[in-house]
Amino acid sequence: MSMRKYIGALHIGTTTVRFHILDQQGNTVASSAKKLQFLYPKPGYVEIDPKQLWRLIVKLMRDTFRESGFSPKYLAGLGISTQRCSFTTWDVRSGRHYHNFITWKDQRANNLVKEWNSSYRIKGLRIRSKLMHTFRREDRYLLMSGFKFMNSQITLRLLWALQNVRELRDEVKKGNALFGCIDCWLLFKFTGRHVTDVSNAAATGIFDPIHLNWCTPMMSILKIPRDMFPKVVDTSGDHFGVTHKNIFGVNIPIYCSMTDQSASLFGSGCLNTGDLNITLGTGTFVNMNSGNKLHTSVSGLNPVVGWRIGGELVYMIEGAMNDTGSIVEWAKRIGLIDQPAETEDIANSVKDSDGVFFVPALSGLHAPINDYTAAAGFIGIEPGTKKAHMIRAMLESIVLGIVLIFEMINRETVHHRSKIRVDGGMSANNFVLQLLADLTGLRVERATTTEMSILGVAFVAGLHCGVWKNKKDVYKLRKPEAFFPNLRTRKRYRSIIVHWKRALERFS
Repeated sequence: MSMRKYIGALHIGTTTVRFHILDQQGNTVASSAKKLQFLYPKPGYVEIDPKQLWRLIVKLMRDTFRESGFSPKYLAGLGISTQRCSFTTWDVRSGRHYHNFITWKDQRANNLVKEWNSSYRIKGLRIRSKLMHTFRREDRYLLMSGFKFMNSQITLRLLWALQNVRELRDEVKKGNALFGCIDCWLLFKFTGRHVTDVSNAAATGIFDPIHLNWCTPMMSILKIPRDMFPKVVDTSGDHFGVTHKNIFGVNIPIYCSMTDQSASLFGSGCLNTGDLNITLGTGTFVNMNSGNKLHTSVSGLNPVVGWRIGGELVYMIEGAMNDTGSIVEWAKRIGLIDQPAETEDIANSVKDSDGVFFVPALSGLHAPINDYTAAAGFIGIEPGTKKAHMIRAMLESIVLGIVLIFEMINRETVHHRSKIRVDGGMSANNFVLQLLADLTGLRVERATTTEMSILGVAFVAGLHCGVWKNKKDVYKLRKPEAFFPNLRTRKRYRSIIVHWKRALERFS
C-alpha cells in the first residue's frame, strides 16, 4: 500500500449505506454496509434524521478503515453516489438543519401536487408550450407541453417546507438558509462547499436539462428563492473539495458525485447511445443512454442528465417502477415467504401461475399508466391456488412491468440493441432474469457484483485521478454472466401479458 492506487466509493441508496475500497483491478478490498433508519411521523411522511445519517456514514467509513487495517492515506480519492430527490435545508453559518430529510417516497405534498397540476396556471403553461412547439419545433416546448408536478420530485415538497417550517421561512428571508439533496448536504458536511453535480440537479424538477441551469421561471412561479440553491458543477473534477482532516485524520479528495442511477449506468459500461441498464432494487429503474441529445417523451419516460465529465455530456431516458424488491419484502413481512432468496425455487416449482395475476402497485402504477392511486393485489385466485402460484405471479409482475417500459422505449427510440445489463439486489433472482430475457428477446447480462453504483463512482473518480488511464482499461475488469432468450417461452407468454394488462385496468 505504498502508492495511492485505491479508490473509496460511498453509496447512500434508498435503504442502505455502503462504503467500499477498490484496488486497480476493480476488486473490493474492504467494505461495510448499514441499513438506513427511516422516520414516519405521520401517515405518508417518510423522513431521515440528518444527524443520525451523518453519524452512520462517518462510523461506517471509520469502521471499514479500522477493521480492514486500511489507512485512508492510501486512498487516491473518493466517489459518492446517492439516492435522488431526498432533501433538507440548513443554516449556512452553523450547518444546523431546519427539518429532517424529506425523502423521495414522502407524500406530504400530495394535495399541493393535485392542486397545482389542475390549476389554470399549469394548464395554461402546457397549452402555451404546445403551441410554441407547433411553430418552433424546439424540444424544450415539447417537454413542457406535458409538464406535471410529481411527488417524487423536489419541487412541491420544498414548497411545502417553505410554507410549513417557520424557522426555515424566517431564515430564508435573512438569506441564511441553504437547500440541498443528500449529495449536496453530504459534500457540505465533508468539505464546507455548497455544490451539486448536474445529474443530481436534473432530477429535482427545478432544473433546466437543456440549458443546464436552475429553472428560474419555475422558481418564480412557486416563489422559491434562487439563493438557497447550490452551484451546479461537473460530475467529476476537483471542485468538490477534500474531507476535513478531523473526520478521518487525513484530507481525502472527493473527485466524483452523481446520482445512483447515473452511477449504475456508468458502472455497467453503458457508455454508447442506446445502451440499456436495469437496476432491480427496492424499485426498478430502466435507464437508456441517449447520448448528447435530450429525449422528449410523450408517454411518461423521464429525460434526465446522466453525467457531464469534461466536455462529454450524456443524457439518460428513464422509466421507473416504485415496487420491486419492496414486493418481495412485503411477501416476507406478511409470512408468504421466509427469505427473498427462496422465491426463485418456489416460482420454478410450478409450470405457471395457474391464472393468478399480481398488480405491483404498492406505490401506484408507473408510466405509461401513471396512476399513483392504483391499488396492489391478486386477481384470479381460486380454491386450487397454491402459494407457489402467488409467488410466481408476483415475480412475473416485476418482469411484465419492465416489459411495459421496454415497449415505450422501443416505440420512442430507434436504437439497435442486443443486450440488457442488470444490477441491484433482485438481479440475483435467476427466474426474473431468465423471464426478462425471454420476454424482451435480448441477452441479459448480470455482472459478478450487483454493486454497480459503487463501481460507477469508483470508476469515474479513479479515471479523474489516474488510477485508471481510460474507459477501456476499466471495462476490461467486467466479468458478466449471461441469460439468453427462449422464443418458446416468449410465445407462451403472449396471452399472459394480455390478461395481465387487463388486470392492471381492474386495479387502476
